[in-house]
Amino acid sequence: MMADSNITKRALAQALQELMEEVPFDKINVTQICEKCGINRKSFYYHFKDKYDLANWIFDTEFISFSLAFSDVTNFDERLDLLNDICDYFYRNRIFYRKVLKIKGQNSFSEHLREYCRPLLSLRLTYLFGKDAADDFTINFFTDAALCCMERWIMEKDCMPPDQFVAKLKGLILNGADAVHREVKQ
Repeated sequence: MMADSNITKRALAQALQELMEEVPFDKINVTQICEKCGINRKSFYYHFKDKYDLANWIFDTEFISFSLAFSDVTNFDERLDLLNDICDYFYRNRIFYRKVLKIKGQNSFSEHLREYCRPLLSLRLTYLFGKDAADDFTINFFTDAALCCMERWIMEKDCMPPDQFVAKLKGLILNGADAVHREVKQ
């Protein structure tokens, strides 16, 4: 039964992604998604609350491998490799993500992405700064900065390739940390 459920969900996901290649997300309705893949509306609502829930499911299922890998990386270079893989994923799927990132307000993908990434960044910041220093302000600051940077990059009409984007981030992190360290030592 679980296999049938995943087959249905994947068919609905593919239908939504295909529709989004031609139609803005806000112009797509559940009926169109169901017609595209030959599944009835009742089946859609058995699996998903609405099209926003489906869009979030697409991200969740495709992104889970990155989340699992996140806890396994142990050094800076491995983290950069993982970040490059994440950026490569967003870059390959930028048509889809550009459209869902335009959705604002309740049920927005941006909020879902933030809810997904915040705990991951919280773990990392707690490790780097210690439990007391990784308070809500700090976690929110770094989560907002990371997501704003990623969203701005992927939304650019001619966004740079992922390897260039990660190289720029690496340069900013290393040069910024070095500059702050030098200034503090003075």
